[in-house]
Amino acid sequence: MEQKITEGVSIKVVTFYLDDQSHALNNEYFFAYRITMQNLSKFPVKLLSRYWDIFDSNGTRRVVEGDGVVGQQPTLEPGQEYKYTSACNLRTDIGKMGGYYVFENLFDKGKFKVLIPEFQLIVPAKFN
Repeated sequence: MEQKITEGVSIKVVTFYLDDQSHALNNEYFFAYRITMQNLSKFPVKLLSRYWDIFDSNGTRRVVEGDGVVGQQPTLEPGQEYKYTSACNLRTDIGKMGGYYVFENLFDKGKFKVLIPEFQLIVPAKFN
């Protein structure tokens, strides 16, 4: 698990290799990741958007950005957490992801970035 706290918002990441959806002979590797975000601040916040940098080990970089996560823009009261699971495909058996979320402080309407800790995506057989 990877974790980072920025501006009073904690982001935790756990990854999973999806063997049943991957096809090594076709250079298709699928990974799932579970994000837990928790509001550790004293004011409510709302997730507005996301920005991801995704890298394959062959040097390919993709950028994914957009509103919310999995179709949601959750509001987190102080102490509240929100979890979601999503997936990523790679063309190599090793890669990494990282990025940030943009949140809004619902008390003063200020926007701020919350860093997503960079995490590795590695097919488990690589550890043998």
